[in-house]
Amino acid sequence: MVFQIDKDPVEIPNTLPLLPVRDIVVFSYMFLPLFVGRTSSIKAVEAAMDKNRLILLATQKDPANDNPSPDDIYSVGTVAMVMKKLKLPDNRIKILVQGLVKAEIKNYIKTSPLFTVEINKIVEHIPSEITVEIEALMRNVKEQCEKILSLKGLVSPEVLEVLENVSDPGRLADLVASNLKLHLEESQEILEIFDPVDRLKKVNEYLSKELELSTMQAKIQTQAKEEMSKTQREYFLREQLRAIKTELGDIDEKAQEVNEFSEKIKKAKMPSDAEKEAKKQLGRLEQMHPDSAEASIVRTYLDWMVEVPWSKSTKDKLDIKQAEKVLDEDHYDLEKVKERILEYLSVRKLNKKMKGPILCFAGPPGVGKTSLGKSIAKSLGRKFVRISLGGIRDEAEIRGHRRTYIGALPGRIIQGLKQAGTNNPVFMMDEIDKVGADFRGDPSAALLEVLDPEQNFAFSDHYLNINVDLSNVMFITTANMIEPIMSALKDRMEIIELSGYTDEEKMKIARQFLIPRQLKENGISEKYLKLSDESILTIVNQYTAEAGLRNLEREIGTVCRKVARNVAEGKKGQQKVTRNNIHKYLGVPKRLPEEEQEKNEVGISTGLAWTQVGGEILYIEATLMKGKGNLVLTGSLGDIMKESAQAALSYVRSKSNDLGIPHSVFDKNDIHIHVPAGAIPKDGPSAGITMATALVSAITQTPVNKDIAMTGEITLRGRILPIGGLKEKSLAALRNNITKIIVPDRNKKDLDDIPGTIKKKVEYLFVKHIDDVLKLALVKKRKSTGRKSKKTKR
Repeated sequence: MVFQIDKDPVEIPNTLPLLPVRDIVVFSYMFLPLFVGRTSSIKAVEAAMDKNRLILLATQKDPANDNPSPDDIYSVGTVAMVMKKLKLPDNRIKILVQGLVKAEIKNYIKTSPLFTVEINKIVEHIPSEITVEIEALMRNVKEQCEKILSLKGLVSPEVLEVLENVSDPGRLADLVASNLKLHLEESQEILEIFDPVDRLKKVNEYLSKELELSTMQAKIQTQAKEEMSKTQREYFLREQLRAIKTELGDIDEKAQEVNEFSEKIKKAKMPSDAEKEAKKQLGRLEQMHPDSAEASIVRTYLDWMVEVPWSKSTKDKLDIKQAEKVLDEDHYDLEKVKERILEYLSVRKLNKKMKGPILCFAGPPGVGKTSLGKSIAKSLGRKFVRISLGGIRDEAEIRGHRRTYIGALPGRIIQGLKQAGTNNPVFMMDEIDKVGADFRGDPSAALLEVLDPEQNFAFSDHYLNINVDLSNVMFITTANMIEPIMSALKDRMEIIELSGYTDEEKMKIARQFLIPRQLKENGISEKYLKLSDESILTIVNQYTAEAGLRNLEREIGTVCRKVARNVAEGKKGQQKVTRNNIHKYLGVPKRLPEEEQEKNEVGISTGLAWTQVGGEILYIEATLMKGKGNLVLTGSLGDIMKESAQAALSYVRSKSNDLGIPHSVFDKNDIHIHVPAGAIPKDGPSAGITMATALVSAITQTPVNKDIAMTGEITLRGRILPIGGLKEKSLAALRNNITKIIVPDRNKKDLDDIPGTIKKKVEYLFVKHIDDVLKLALVKKRKSTGRKSKKTKR
């Protein structure tokens, strides 16, 4: 094939050196410079220069590959003429090439030290005549090119002239494709289309897509320019307006703002370092342009500085009797908490400079921890602030964000003081046991400074960057569980545990607080509704399962709404709610108590468990079956409870002689211990003596006294260790009509915390050893008289 270039014919041989190129696809008639650095590529250029300057340019599939193999190079490329060659100082060469004609690699003759290939020259079939369809296609391509160039501001007479002078569809396609910013694969796809018209159609598709992108880009740029022009215009007009006001003698807004801040700083009576910082920032604001971004940040900072109650405080009401009256009006029982508050007031009355205490109310939900904080504030005559710490993971929630961040604010502590408006409020932090931690810091660690009387007189907030005195604040925290709280934080607080209420206490609280509140909220009065004591106790035992009062109030509210509807519909007279008709208002009972045992049974003992919503009884069952001495445990037991069962079995086996149990019983039988209900997870050490009692009963076939419940941890030596939650467990026994409880001897001290009403009804049997438990719990077998019973014939 002979190709014409610069009016001189050039014959293209069948064998040519190959130069793999990266990141570009070379088309025919295309001029471009190339930098050559690889050894094999330099040798290919030199081989071309030594002969006829012709070289095949083919694109690599992976531009990052420095040593491409034949499989890494596209098979279709372009034969090019090396027009110029220049050696560079870094041993690379720069060449200027012009694409001549497409060619397909037929065979690789050499791959080292350079690529030499046998090619098959591709002859394109030029249309004999330009049809209307081809003419329309070419015109569409040219018009789209002009539009894109116009949108990008690149229109010039020379470019338009080049486009107009191209009359060959294939050449037009190559010209446009070489100037479009297409992906490597898309450019190679166009190169491998050998039919000129089909190639031009493909280029037209990519042009349409590029035109849409260019149009959208131009639109975005226009909008941004218009917005910028609008901002500049507003700034210019605002400056003109300010100049006009100055000429007319109107008040300068900037000066007025500075004067206002100056007055507020004086009234705030800040500490010297805080006042110094505030005046410094005010001076900076005075020098700034009012509309600058920095001025807005400084203005917000000054707003916070003047609104923090540096010197504002409320005067404590130190009337002890009146405070006691307020606490009794708002809360029933809770004597320990009330006593602590009255002690604080008494000391405060004698020592005016006393630091605020750090109290932590721990107990199950609904026992009145948060409302107790409100009552304390009321009795002291202080403002009350509450924040919830549940789910907080960012330290900045406590200490605040640094002012370098957009939208920065002080932490929750400073925000609470601003909300209260005084520097000595009762500050309640709910859910301190639910504080989280992540890569942004640990809020619990930040609270160490807040809740330490020896440190919080100089609390540092990141936003204010000034020490704030928190020593006058009375901090109260609440938690459902003590264990999740960080040990160092726990050490700084005085923990007061609030356990659940007895049924009688709940009934009295309902009478005194809950029913009057729900009657008022639902728009009725005692004229329309009467709840009997038995109905309230039925709601407590059969419709709620909680240590607190939330669900009880919710169920009472349901009854009130039913009655309110009847009243609204015209029903007259008082509606009496009793134990027998409560289901008409609340539906079927949601919770049924454990069924009472009808008789003393073998292998069943009654245990007591503590839960977050109060106490529960557990029936622990043990049975023997023929086997190989295995211990089977079922009932969703936790690891601690499983260990208690194993310890109980080990003790029984070690004392088998004393208990009159043959050794063969353990070798020839499997022992199965089950704790209903199986779907509820259970764990804890206090079921040890209950399991041991059930085991001995099952092995010796001695019944267990159904009227006795027990709780205590057992050791391998048979000693009984103390337990927790005695009040809740006592309540559980009472709810199930059990009045005798076996308790570890070391729990005698806990009787002081048990209400007198419970101690009157429950008999506590204190034990030190498992032998004492067995003597009390197992029913002694009656001695046989040796006489045969006479059968009566009928």
